[in-house]
Amino acid sequence: MFRAILPEGQIACQRYEHAENGLELYDEDDEFVAFVPYATLNALVSEKAYTGDERSIM
Repeated sequence: MFRAILPEGQIACQRYEHAENGLELYDEDDEFVAFVPYATLNALVSEKAYTGDERSIM
């Protein structure tokens, strides 16, 4: 699992694909979730980066 970090929040996804101007995000059923332009993407973080610790990683 991944999290796309945006200025206004986060979007969880199972996988992603690079497109010409951003990322296409897909869920665990391989359904399209969202297109995120690179200009608005702050980070793409693996769920493994999140632990039981509630401190911010940003």
